[in-house]
Amino acid sequence: MSALIEIKGLTKKYRLGQEIIIALDNVDLTIEEGEFLCILGTSGSGKSTLLHIMAGLERATKGEVLLRGVSLTKMKEKKMAGFRRKYLGFIFQSYNLIPSMTALENVALPLVFDGVNKKARFKRSCEILVQLGLQHRLKNKPTEMSGGQQQRVSIARALVNNPKIVFADEPTGNLDSKTTEEIMKLLKEKVNKTGVTLIMVTHDLELANYGDRVISMRDGKITKIVNNKEGCRDEKKAE
Repeated sequence: MSALIEIKGLTKKYRLGQEIIIALDNVDLTIEEGEFLCILGTSGSGKSTLLHIMAGLERATKGEVLLRGVSLTKMKEKKMAGFRRKYLGFIFQSYNLIPSMTALENVALPLVFDGVNKKARFKRSCEILVQLGLQHRLKNKPTEMSGGQQQRVSIARALVNNPKIVFADEPTGNLDSKTTEEIMKLLKEKVNKTGVTLIMVTHDLELANYGDRVISMRDGKITKIVNNKEGCRDEKKAE
């Protein structure tokens, strides 16, 4: 594997009244192509802020995110929006499906914005929904599906445009333990089969251990990196 994302000196500060909140404190990190990376931490640790800045959903106060040498932190918003649509996929805890659309229509939606014709986008969407075991749910709307089925639709939508990177923010937070296990195995399988880079945020150590590496965060800093393929090593100590 080769480096896909390089994070250098990433800092994010917020002003809350008269107080300055440091959400990220000089974070350095390299993410490999085809890696399943889990960012682990409690609420307020900085994990979601890091994810959002990598995805171009928030701007850093200082530092840089490089994707194969291209600075995402310096990219103009209009260009960044097109970049996200073309290269990135997103899986959210709340699914974010459109209630009035069927599973097939929800999955096909990103392809509409890419100008893919109706026949081609429905064909591609159908194929990926079948791969995820939803062949009998193509015409169902979100309210006609279980939480696990809705999250599978969300995963299909994230993967339908063949993204280079998928960002997952607590993707099993609304699911029971059995469905959570199914979804995590599914995500792991997709990473292994397609070579997509998956970056997942979670507060649950058990879920984080599905990743190739686990990045632990506290108070805006990386405190430990566990490589599940090679054992554990500390990259930074919390101050």
